[in-house]
Amino acid sequence: MPRTPQVLHIAIDTGGTFTDCVWIDPTTRHLRMLKVFSTPADPSQAIVDALAKINHSGELILLHGTTVGTNTLLERKGARTALITTSGFEDAIEIGRQARSKLYDFFFDRVEPLVPPDLRFGIEERTADGEILVAPTPEKLQMLAAKIKAAKPQSIAICLLFSFANPNNELAVARAARSLGVPLSVSHQILPEFREYERTSTVAINAYLQPVMQSYLENLERRTTEAKASGKELQPGTTVEARLFSGTKTALKKSGVLAPREKSQPHIFVMQSSGGITSLSSAAREPVRTVFSGPAGGVVGATASARGSGFDRIIAFDMGGTSTDVSLVEGAITTASRAEIAGLPIGVPILDIHTVGAGGGSLARFDAAGVLRVGPESAGADPGPICYGRGTQPTVTDANLLLGRLQPERFLGGDFTLDLERTRRLTREWLKKQGSPLLVEKFASGVIRVVNATMEKAIRVVSIERGRDPRDFALVAFGGAGGLHACALADALSIPHVIVPAFPGALSAWGILASDIVKDYSRTVLWRVAGRLPTASLEREFSLLKKRAAEDFRAEAWRGRIQYQESVDLRYRGQGYELNLPFAANLLQRFEGEHKRRYGYAHSGHEVEIVTLRLRASVKTTTHVGISGAGRASARAKIDEPPSEKRPVLFGDKKLSTNIYSRDALLPRKRYAGPAIVTEYSATTVIPPGWRFYIDRAANLISLRR
Repeated sequence: MPRTPQVLHIAIDTGGTFTDCVWIDPTTRHLRMLKVFSTPADPSQAIVDALAKINHSGELILLHGTTVGTNTLLERKGARTALITTSGFEDAIEIGRQARSKLYDFFFDRVEPLVPPDLRFGIEERTADGEILVAPTPEKLQMLAAKIKAAKPQSIAICLLFSFANPNNELAVARAARSLGVPLSVSHQILPEFREYERTSTVAINAYLQPVMQSYLENLERRTTEAKASGKELQPGTTVEARLFSGTKTALKKSGVLAPREKSQPHIFVMQSSGGITSLSSAAREPVRTVFSGPAGGVVGATASARGSGFDRIIAFDMGGTSTDVSLVEGAITTASRAEIAGLPIGVPILDIHTVGAGGGSLARFDAAGVLRVGPESAGADPGPICYGRGTQPTVTDANLLLGRLQPERFLGGDFTLDLERTRRLTREWLKKQGSPLLVEKFASGVIRVVNATMEKAIRVVSIERGRDPRDFALVAFGGAGGLHACALADALSIPHVIVPAFPGALSAWGILASDIVKDYSRTVLWRVAGRLPTASLEREFSLLKKRAAEDFRAEAWRGRIQYQESVDLRYRGQGYELNLPFAANLLQRFEGEHKRRYGYAHSGHEVEIVTLRLRASVKTTTHVGISGAGRASARAKIDEPPSEKRPVLFGDKKLSTNIYSRDALLPRKRYAGPAIVTEYSATTVIPPGWRFYIDRAANLISLRR
């Protein structure tokens, strides 16, 4: 009898240069990987191109990490957004906190709000201590709707004062605005917390992104459905088979499952900034939760990979084509409730990630004073670096190729050959036009030093500047370019271990594949506590949040046990900042201990304020991916190790004869010495002189100084 087609789980992370795909072969349960060039004009095109190379006729579950929201904000290409707020507070979004990021820069320009003055509308209403003092009248609401209709917005943000304490006025305004037929973002539904500026900014960002993200996700769903229904799937040839990691199998765990659906219509889920996935409809409704979608997958993947090698204190270092993302993890991944993107505050849960404009595609240039600069401008996927065949301005990738650190014929497993001669010729011509006397190799070395300095500073921000010693952590390097620079950064910061996980160039996609379905909820209460914790009141409020979470999971057809993580924001009365701690019976004692650890003192007996309650609800996905090197070890033990090549590579001012290894040819647990270059399909790792390395049982490449 014919076998019933199995479900294919595939994670796709859209980056600036490449779109990375990781999936599980339903038959062999091996992990596979594929990289295709991104299509910035229409990111869904690269996804369709990738799906066309994967042979599967059964049900498809697509987990997606997207940069659409991030790029929309950075490029200011979002929807024409109107803002409705309490009368007299229309300009709060522009006044902000009156904080200057550059105190002594006379030419500093503040970031313009997403909503211009002519699209801000006030309504007479007032709420205090959870009580409605002034309700908007039907006549006022009708006049408001007429004004907004005349302004022709594409999206509307609604944020009234103290709506987190009583949302009735906000609901009345939403009912009146719903007749206009444009998407609505309502603050008590998105961020029911105090601090009106941050709440208003968050809701405005959501409204600004909503039409763009909704259009993109609808287009993605339509195109993937059409591609699947067309049946024009290519049989996987040798290039796709090469992505299979021998002996690398997945551990499948049945837990959360979806309700049945038509085979031809794929399930699509989107990675959130908080490190969990959500449904397509939820992402379209609240795109503000996806602005750090791709980098969040990287942190999840890096943490899981490092844990397999026995490291639980790590610095995740993700260097891609356009940017570098760094994050510090101590044991468990934690989220922050406040962040900033494109100069705008955002208040939804987000992994603590610091981003700088330094990637493989970062462009080199000389400034007006003749000083070499690298980034933040990037060549992206189009035209890309010079060595890709279309670019004309040198990038970090070109510099690595000129120094011998990238091997032209081993890029993407040999599927794509880098053009060394074109790179050398165009770089030489470009230097002449700049009036620079530098030789090509000297220039390339300078580019690497400059971009390394930028990334070193980023690592210092998440470690040293926050009271953490980088010598106590391992550096987990991934992304297409992470392994090229990791050991040099570890040397500069005295980090003892560098971990390059299996398939590093697609680790963010793997992290997305391994993520759970997550929903975050919060509510500001502002309760004063004098000595005794109001446990009954806290449990009552958390039970309401849990009820809402259960309803949301049911509405999205998820079946499975919901796991809850309860936490509380606390502060001493009179403070303007809070500490977040897990909800427990000894919460007040733990708060004093954490306050003393963080700030060096504690006010024993001082009145404490419970500010905001937070709940994270999660359901385990049907597929949890685990990587094991045991299969590799047994498979390799019976064969002789192929000899490595030797090629000249520039380290500092010296060209050294360097071993060039294929990662698949390395014997597990055998020690190798640098200088060496380790190539694989998704990335290249540079091991400098004075370092040694080996493949451990978890299939990770571990490097350490001799």
